[in-house]
Amino acid sequence: MTANIRYKSRIPVKTEDSTEEKQYVGFATLPNQVHRKSVKKGFDFTLMVAGESGMGKSTLVNSLFLTDLYKDRKLLNAEERINQTVEIIKHTVDIEEKGVKLKLTIVDTPGFGDAVNNNECWKPITDYIDQQFEQYFRDESGLNRKNIQDNRVHCCLYFIPPFGHGLRPVDVEFMKALHEKVNIIPLIAKADCLTPNEIKKLKDRIREEIDKFGIKVYQFPECDSDEDEEFKQLDKELKECTPFAVIGSNTVVEARGQRVRGRLYPWGIVEVENQSHCDFVKLRNMLIRSHMHDLKDVTCDVHYENYRAQCIQEMTRSESVRGEVVQKILPVWYLKKESKCTECQEIYAGLNFTLVIP
Repeated sequence: MTANIRYKSRIPVKTEDSTEEKQYVGFATLPNQVHRKSVKKGFDFTLMVAGESGMGKSTLVNSLFLTDLYKDRKLLNAEERINQTVEIIKHTVDIEEKGVKLKLTIVDTPGFGDAVNNNECWKPITDYIDQQFEQYFRDESGLNRKNIQDNRVHCCLYFIPPFGHGLRPVDVEFMKALHEKVNIIPLIAKADCLTPNEIKKLKDRIREEIDKFGIKVYQFPECDSDEDEEFKQLDKELKECTPFAVIGSNTVVEARGQRVRGRLYPWGIVEVENQSHCDFVKLRNMLIRSHMHDLKDVTCDVHYENYRAQCIQEMTRSESVRGEVVQKILPVWYLKKESKCTECQEIYAGLNFTLVIP
């Protein structure tokens, strides 16, 4: 039987007039200790972007993190695109904001969905995610566990073309191939091509098809009852907003006497950070300010644990099969010899005799 007893500490604090009892020990500073240690160590986050060429993936990533990750990128011409295959390219940059360091890794997938025959074009991407899980599993099983480098993919932004009437077959197959391995966040690319009414209809259609085909996209965690109303409202808006209709731009233009990032058209200016124009701000808030740690937790506790459990089951099964194979391939004479030795040992153990020493 275990009794839960709560003790209230009373530490006398001397003042000029008298001695007061203050109910304080110091464990309330534990969050501050964790904060200092985390800030000193820094954070890492791996983001994958996937979608066919021309969807504004590079521009959106640069807009999200206010950096230029693709300044050395080589643009392919028409002839080179004909024979292009799906590649995996990593870009790593160290970002610091108000003393907090973030090691950001962007995993780009050029060539995805660009071919005439896109059969299993997602295979290199799934293989890459599995390779990162495998490497982490090996490091975790090794001796130097303290310095494990986490290269697992924590989130995948999947860009859906704005034209069409919902998900294409390649979109469905891609997300179904990855939804058990990574957190998928679907985006409607180049949302400035659509009117607000068209965006709403396309969002509804995509949500219906995601449910219809059983695709598991990233699910926002439920708010606790003690959460403040502002966070609950933000969480509600994010859930209603998916899939996010986004616009990216690295160009600064002048609108209403202010310099903003946006796109200048003959009929007006589309502002990237104007929530009445697109969902860029909501996506940034979700991805960086409110749910980045949850994305990492889901990756570790759900996707990686599923992979780890599968690996352990396969290892156990292979050990069992290996023992059966060894028994099958042993020669007959060796088995007879083992049987005869066992029989002799049993006979010897059954003998009762007394050793007489003259």
